[in-house]
Amino acid sequence: MTRSRLAHVALGCLFLASYCSKAEADGLEVSMPKVVEAEVGKEATIYCNFFIPENNSYFYVKWFYMERNERKEILSRTQDRVESKESEMKERINITDDFALTISKVTPRDAKTYLCQVGAGRAGFSEKQTELRVSKAPETSVTVENEGIGASKNELSKIATCTSQNGYPTPSITWYKDQQPLYSNGTETDIRNAVIRESNGLFTVSSTLFERVTKEDRDAFYHCQVDYSLMGVSKIFQTENFQIKVLYPSENVSFVIDGPKQELKEGDRVTLRCKADGNPEPDYTVFKGEDKLLDGPSGELILGNITKEDSGTYHCLVFEFEIMKELKASVNLSVNYIDEPKITPKHHEPLKEGEDSLLTCDAKGSKPLEFKWKRKGKVVSKGKQLQLVNVTHETLGNYSCVVTVPEVTGLSRSRHFFVSVHSKPQLTWEQRPRYAQVNELSSLSCTAISVPKATVLWSTHNGTSTHSYRNNQVNSTLQIQVTPEHLKSGINCTAQNSLGLAEHHFRLEKRPDTPPPTTGIDKQKQESKGVIIVAVIVGILVIAILGAVLYFLHKKGKLPCGRSGKQEITRPEAHKDEIVVEVKSDKLPEEAGLLPGANGEKRSAGDQGEKYIDLRN
Repeated sequence: MTRSRLAHVALGCLFLASYCSKAEADGLEVSMPKVVEAEVGKEATIYCNFFIPENNSYFYVKWFYMERNERKEILSRTQDRVESKESEMKERINITDDFALTISKVTPRDAKTYLCQVGAGRAGFSEKQTELRVSKAPETSVTVENEGIGASKNELSKIATCTSQNGYPTPSITWYKDQQPLYSNGTETDIRNAVIRESNGLFTVSSTLFERVTKEDRDAFYHCQVDYSLMGVSKIFQTENFQIKVLYPSENVSFVIDGPKQELKEGDRVTLRCKADGNPEPDYTVFKGEDKLLDGPSGELILGNITKEDSGTYHCLVFEFEIMKELKASVNLSVNYIDEPKITPKHHEPLKEGEDSLLTCDAKGSKPLEFKWKRKGKVVSKGKQLQLVNVTHETLGNYSCVVTVPEVTGLSRSRHFFVSVHSKPQLTWEQRPRYAQVNELSSLSCTAISVPKATVLWSTHNGTSTHSYRNNQVNSTLQIQVTPEHLKSGINCTAQNSLGLAEHHFRLEKRPDTPPPTTGIDKQKQESKGVIIVAVIVGILVIAILGAVLYFLHKKGKLPCGRSGKQEITRPEAHKDEIVVEVKSDKLPEEAGLLPGANGEKRSAGDQGEKYIDLRN
């Protein structure tokens, strides 16, 4: 085989080797795929593979497509040139170097049968064909009836429309309800489909679902499914689930109390809620008793800070015009309460010291009551009665009757009562010593408690007094400049009212003298003197110990005495073991001065006699 022939064979066998047949010595071989898939808007390539027998140097390739059982030539190529025929595809087709046909920007109209014809001179010609299939994924949307669909036993209602646009080939639509496919049966379900071919050759399919809607369909989920083919592969697309708004009249109505879980009491906040099971909700009419109309068109009646007057029977009324039916529900509201407590005697006369009194508290409530008397936050008596015996000024004050309902948590009421006790004044004062100096300012205070209110006086007129009043208490403060008479006689505080008086004597004591404060320099001097004293004591102790040692050595004869002028001291036998310390002076005569003699006489400076210190005593 010549080199030229081998080149021609290689050109014919490029790409899709599976379609190439082995060369036979006696004929022209052409092979093509039966089907080629292409996507709309993209490029399609159709390969034509052939084998040319030996001894043929000339060949050509022509491309045709079939239309109405007729072939139309669109493109041809020989070894040296390409020729395009007039057609609507002229601007979008081309033939490659390996003789494949390419179609750019594929449209649905390009879905045809294409023929490849190969001629080789004396070997004749041969041709094969391929079906070009075009596809495009559709765009799907759902339109749901949002206005609401009335529940009906006799009519079919439009549910939704599923639209699949610009697909190729024609897609199909299936409806699902609660994951189950729906089919037209003419009575419960009707599905109406429509197919439109657009000007660009693509298909738009719409499917409208009609159903006989019931009240139970308010909980159903719908979706549509689109089945289509893309590049020879079957695909599906499912829309999101949706629900429909089902309209139906109310059949039942409820009326409940929404408030604290425990029993209701005065002061609570509650809401009465009326609810019908229709859709849309109807208008509500709320009233109390038989004719007291209340505001509550939305079905809610809010009662804040309720009282016992709010107790009673409440009604909620609904009228369904569609079925001309009236629905009614009722609820009973019971509010626990305590009436304001009453204390007797109502007008309590002031008591005198030593008298007795009986107070009684009473009240009414929705349930059994419990009574307690309190003073300053502490329980002083249980029950309705408070017995005051042998009253004093300490009995005076506010008392509270607290009434509760043990069965209802948090329900209580109270009433205050002031017990007034007439007595002579009671004085209190600061319990501390009074120190003062002449001419200095001093402050004295005393407090008088009594009914009637007391007058406070001081025994001196030299000072300035101020008074403050609170309830039955008088606080008096005296500012004075202390005199010698004040220190001698003291000062009296006297409180008096119509029932008597009380007096307290303030004794002023002269403040004891205090040493002047120690300065830093004095402190340093004192510290220096202390150091010197300690040093002297330590020195004396050292000398005493040293003397004892020397005397001990001398008595043992181990310490010779070299002085001829030494005086011997004779000791009584009874004191032979006592220690005598000899102290010699190392000072020069001029430094020593005069020293006292044994009998008190002065010694001259030149006297070098030894001095002894007797430590026996």
